[in-house]
Amino acid sequence: MQDNANFSLPTPRRIPWNKGKLIGAKPPLRQKHVWSIRTKLQIDQRIRDLAMFNLAIDSKLRGCDVVALRVEDVAPNGYSVDRATVRQKKTGRPVRFELTEHTRMAVDEYIRTVGKKPGEFLFTSSRGVGQCMTTRQYARLLSEWIVSIGLDPHLFGTHSLRRTKATLIYRRTGNLRAVQLLLGHTKIESTVRYLGIEVDDALSISEQVDL
Repeated sequence: MQDNANFSLPTPRRIPWNKGKLIGAKPPLRQKHVWSIRTKLQIDQRIRDLAMFNLAIDSKLRGCDVVALRVEDVAPNGYSVDRATVRQKKTGRPVRFELTEHTRMAVDEYIRTVGKKPGEFLFTSSRGVGQCMTTRQYARLLSEWIVSIGLDPHLFGTHSLRRTKATLIYRRTGNLRAVQLLLGHTKIESTVRYLGIEVDDALSISEQVDL
């Protein structure tokens, strides 16, 4: 008679964590998507969201740095500046970015309407006084913006906003070094991977240079 003690039930198959999920780098927004979201936020008079969206595009910051922005980072004297410097949480290195005119107008209107003061977080959490918005809240807002213009929110993430302007700059100029500085990367290889640059892209740029 077979010894039942040696009998064991088959181990159930583990379901992969990424089953049914879209993984990989989130694509940047196209220029028409940026303007569609911007226009929708203006029409809906979502003053905070418009300021946040514009700042995320211009600054090219990671989500954790966008939500941690303080008033004095972009408007030290009550009005937004042309250029700002922020120290990145991930690397500890400072990175500079420009604020375009429509971004400055949106930020100034938001600060004036809400009555933000230096020392305060620019985008505060609804869960507690004096706390900055969480990256999860930021991601939820982004999903709302994406859905509002008819796109699939699963295809885009907060890194999509970080990559949008950087990708456009690279495509227009082919200047990797400039994009590296704007993104705050320490190595050019990181910028290459981040932008998803392929050999064909590099060859196309090279072909445009005639010696």
